[in-house]
Amino acid sequence: MAPRTVKATRYVTPLREGGSLPAIVEADDEGMYVLKFRGAGQGTKALIAELLAGELARALSLPVPEIVFVELGAELARTEPDPEIQDLIRASAGLNLALDYLPGSIAFDPAAEKVEAGLASAIVWFDAYVTNVDRTARNTNMLMWHRRLWLIDHGAALYFHHSWDNYLERSRAPFKQVKDHVLLPSASELEAADARLAPLVNAELLRELLSFVPEEWLAGEARFPEARAHREAYFEYLRSRMEAPRDFVREAADARAMSV
Repeated sequence: MAPRTVKATRYVTPLREGGSLPAIVEADDEGMYVLKFRGAGQGTKALIAELLAGELARALSLPVPEIVFVELGAELARTEPDPEIQDLIRASAGLNLALDYLPGSIAFDPAAEKVEAGLASAIVWFDAYVTNVDRTARNTNMLMWHRRLWLIDHGAALYFHHSWDNYLERSRAPFKQVKDHVLLPSASELEAADARLAPLVNAELLRELLSFVPEEWLAGEARFPEARAHREAYFEYLRSRMEAPRDFVREAADARAMSV
């Protein structure tokens, strides 16, 4: 099911994390969301990665807050005193992306929280598949909320799309950064996770997820004159990466063997 679309009605407060300046906003459904701006750093590529990786994780039954499209009006900048944020809102007018705000959640602390082997292995497998570089001890991008682990912030995943040169060849590459994954020491069931999850990531699922990506986010890529071709390139990469043998699984298993 495609994400819902809501309209931002109030800019609440910035979350000054990294260079993207996400913000808490209120929407016309009276919900509160963490908004990712299309006018920030990596632009719509970060939103595409957030959408595809987040909805893929949900399809694999991994815990991700609800993802919604957010219509943002430039007029919300009028009540914001910070000129930098004013510019960001104006540059992001139109369709953006947001995650459900989890009030009272706290950052996952690997020293205080234990993740069971099955879940840890599934998360490591997923992050290696989508090449998510942002799940380290320094920046876990996981929250604890109501005693449950939640995965957030996948905008740095799928980094291959920042350069489309040889993208199909690169789809077969292992994910060497997995050695720094915060859950790798607990991921003792990687082979079982691969056997369970890989069959779920089929062509039908990938095409469904890619159908969620708005046409306007796919426009303007010099390599692809049409959004259709751009969308198809994502499909080709993700399908190719899932073909056996999956070197990203072997790399994760080898990295774990070296770390324990």
